[in-house]
Amino acid sequence: MYNSKTAVIGFIGTGVMGKSMANHLINSGYKVLVYNRTPARAQELIDNGAIWKDTIGELSSESNIIITMVGYPEDVEEVYLGEEGILRYAKEGSYVIDMTTSSPLLAQKVHTLALEKNIYALDAPVSGGDIGAQKGTLAIMVGGEKKDFDAMKPIFELMGTNIVLQGKAGAGQHTKMCNQIAIASNMIGVCEAMVYAKQSGLDQKRVLESIETGAAGSWSLSNLAPRMIEGNFEPGFYIKHFIKDMKIALESAEEMKLLTPGLRLAKSLYNDLANQGAHNEGTQALYRLLDKQLSHLS
Repeated sequence: MYNSKTAVIGFIGTGVMGKSMANHLINSGYKVLVYNRTPARAQELIDNGAIWKDTIGELSSESNIIITMVGYPEDVEEVYLGEEGILRYAKEGSYVIDMTTSSPLLAQKVHTLALEKNIYALDAPVSGGDIGAQKGTLAIMVGGEKKDFDAMKPIFELMGTNIVLQGKAGAGQHTKMCNQIAIASNMIGVCEAMVYAKQSGLDQKRVLESIETGAAGSWSLSNLAPRMIEGNFEPGFYIKHFIKDMKIALESAEEMKLLTPGLRLAKSLYNDLANQGAHNEGTQALYRLLDKQLSHLS
């Protein structure tokens, strides 16, 4: 079990989510080393006490817990398995925790290769968006060995409040796919409801007051519908990353011969948004697409 006196945490990936997550570790007294492909995005953490490292290898060799929060499965593969990757430089007995939403098969591969080097790997994707990251209330879905989960649980508790070991390596990523599949169809419903409220002449905010605490209630309705109403499409979670997640979920479902029509529809709508140049906006921008389509029809 590590504590703030003995642990050195390396954190790779300091974007919208990672920055807040790393800040919780710093504010709790841990020594935190940071690396990000775009150094400027780590400046706030450095100002708060994090130590910048110029390479992944340097960060990995000086840490005994390494957390990654990057963009895509190909980034995870490069960060862990590339020529300058974590598993080439991390010390025996280190813990590596990938909190990116990535491929279950890749999580299993990283776990196997890590064990060959006496390194303990966990896949631990999160849900809760920028708000959950800021508040330290993320849901964290973990795959890996129970003893490794138990050792790292105090670290997880600094970033989240709903922390569940789902099973062996890859189980965290499979659970996150369940999460994204549920969100995909729900986002369509939330956006359509808000467009309907507007078109019927209702006060959208008042409608939200009535429906968010009933059977229609959801995280997306409570947290993203207000942004839709205000015309705020800044990213709490990027469209480009949601499309990536849906692609992984579709591929995983196809491997299991599962039909996911709601997921397919959502991905096609978000692809339309991305093709219109909205890939760096928040997922709530789907509202704008549906609102525009309705206005065009009318």
